Amino acid sequence: MKNKFLNIFAVALGLTIAGIVPTQAQLGTNKQTFTRADSLRGGLTPLRTCYDINYYHLDVKFDIDKRFISGSNLFKFTATQNFTKLQFDLFANLKIEKVVYEGAEIPFTREFNAVFITFPKTIKKGSKDEFTVYYSGNPTIAKRAPWDGGVVYTTDSLGKPWVATACQGIGASIWWPTKDHQYDEVDSALISISAPNGLKDVSNGRLRKVTDLNNGYTRFDWFVANPINNYDIEANIGDYAHFEGTYQGEKGPLTLDYWPLSYNVDKAKKQWELDAPRMLKSFEYWFGPYPFYEDGYKLVETPHLGMEHQSGTAYGNHYKNGYLGRDLSGTGWGLKWDFIVVHESGHEWFGNNITSKDVADMWIHESFTNYSESLFIETYYGKQAGQEYVNGTRKNIRNDKPIVGPYGVNMEGSGDMYYKGGNLLNMVRTIINNDEKWRSILRGLNKTFYHKTVTYDDIVGYICKQAGMNLAPVFDQYLHYKDIPTLQFVVKDGKLYSKWIANAEGFNMPVKVRVKGGGYIFIKPTTKFTPVKIDGITKDNVEVDTFNYYIKVE
Repeated sequence: MKNKFLNIFAVALGLTIAGIVPTQAQLGTNKQTFTRADSLRGGLTPLRTCYDINYYHLDVKFDIDKRFISGSNLFKFTATQNFTKLQFDLFANLKIEKVVYEGAEIPFTREFNAVFITFPKTIKKGSKDEFTVYYSGNPTIAKRAPWDGGVVYTTDSLGKPWVATACQGIGASIWWPTKDHQYDEVDSALISISAPNGLKDVSNGRLRKVTDLNNGYTRFDWFVANPINNYDIEANIGDYAHFEGTYQGEKGPLTLDYWPLSYNVDKAKKQWELDAPRMLKSFEYWFGPYPFYEDGYKLVETPHLGMEHQSGTAYGNHYKNGYLGRDLSGTGWGLKWDFIVVHESGHEWFGNNITSKDVADMWIHESFTNYSESLFIETYYGKQAGQEYVNGTRKNIRNDKPIVGPYGVNMEGSGDMYYKGGNLLNMVRTIINNDEKWRSILRGLNKTFYHKTVTYDDIVGYICKQAGMNLAPVFDQYLHYKDIPTLQFVVKDGKLYSKWIANAEGFNMPVKVRVKGGGYIFIKPTTKFTPVKIDGITKDNVEVDTFNYYIKVE
């Protein structure tokens, strides 16, 4: 969510099925220079791929007055090859006190925010092993979370301390030692956060134990039973109240836990107990069962706007409908529900259940979740309302650069991954022209890639296969190029011809056109002029479905 909603008013918050990206698609990305630090952060070297992370026990104490943290993280892993050296990550402003393996300290070196440890023996392929990192320091303070990453230190309206973490994009290693790459999700985790007495910590998963440490601190142990990407792991410390609910979902009863600030219980009950069950009903219909029944569903009030923290959605929308009381579509439909409850929870399916291996493909998270907003509207207000919402969001599209970013350097593409991406998916639905098939594709994605990390080709290939259509050039155009295609009409020998002007090789998107006032008919233009075979159609009376298609027409 680093790039999410960069401006409140102008929100910025393939390519074949075989998986070969055309050269010109790569050339469509902006030329940028990347550093060694970028490659260490975003790349997959043998020092990262040599081990598969199985379990973390993150144990951190927050000294709020000093804005200081200290603690440890236990790494349990399985070796994927023989090795003696590996990489984990921790920002350089945090001090590594020691790294312990088999009861003894082992050597480590640092390069930028990457840490390399050398074992006293060869770790054999297939073996399970572990080490523990002890660390401390003053973590980066987020100046404007969630857009920039770090720890938020503030107070609530009664002056009590209120602390939260938000680190998508910049990475979890900004506040704890971890294997900081999306391709490898930890299988389960114990999160132990020690907070000053009188405050509570709310983290992911289920609360296992609360322990008075008899030193002015209380430790809260939260266990996550499902795979989780590391930027989702959270600490939220404040004067929290707690109330519960249950949703009868597709997999049975799902526990709902609500954690507002102590003085906002009434507001939270009014807002959350309405929109959380409505969201779950809609998204389970469209996407399949909530992916983390074992860990439950939570909403946690935070001092920042929001974040899709798995099984513990961060919420800072001030109990208002819309986005801080605004309708991002300008249609009115965005004011009938709480944007943060719906959008951030939508990430439980796209982002948390299905996670992109590389942040260059964050469109997999954001395009689908942006599109989920219109499906929520459709569930309760009808398909036309949902389509109007999608159409209304186009005013936020910038067409500034490709949506897919460069791989291997921890770099996202354009913020257009939200609204342009949502419009792309609505076009794909329109082209498929079978709403039940479309719903089966959305559900199938979440079933096929359940708790998995995925690539561009995984997602595009699956949709093409299930649709029975080669939609790869459509995804290529909208995701790898900044420009949208133009549908051009000309008259030759008294007949109307059409063709696409596009960047993507083989672009041949079916599009709906009609004689003005008549019914829409699909035509299948290519990048060469072909006749428009509709009786009575002329250049003067041709109408293109620009309501559902985000294109230019000449």
